[in-house]
Amino acid sequence: MQWRMEEWRQTDLPDLCRIWNRVVEDGMAFPQTEPLTPETGRAFFAQQSFTAVARDQTGRARGLYILHPNNIGRCGHIANASYAVDADARGLGCGEALVAHCLTTARQLGFRILQFNAVVATNTPALALYKKMGFIQLGVIPGGFHAKDGRWMDIIPHYKELTEGTDEG
Repeated sequence: MQWRMEEWRQTDLPDLCRIWNRVVEDGMAFPQTEPLTPETGRAFFAQQSFTAVARDQTGRARGLYILHPNNIGRCGHIANASYAVDADARGLGCGEALVAHCLTTARQLGFRILQFNAVVATNTPALALYKKMGFIQLGVIPGGFHAKDGRWMDIIPHYKELTEGTDEG
């Protein structure tokens, strides 16, 4: 499937909140516990360095990513990103298209590294994708994620240097 990547628009807000909130409500990947409202979603997506939308052939928003600095000052060259894909669009290449676009965008914005702080160890699709895309695992933080069901789950931080030609796995 072909995915068209674009910067988000205000008209995307209902779809972006719906997609993001589904991941939050599942309680197995994002650290957030509160869903976005139209007001908080507008502010949240606007405050990112870049918010992208993945559109299917019909133009419908089916996934998104947010990109922003992971830290400030002397560590401000390290980016962080989060990805969300519609439940019924998973397994169709949307996640890979989001990550590839994010790597290019992060490089264009002057970031030198893309780091994921908290990939939950049970998120096998994300782990496989990040490995395919050349991310390096930094170890395991035992019990670093408190799942919605009350379990304490391990997280695996990852990083990738943003040098030319690093978008392919």
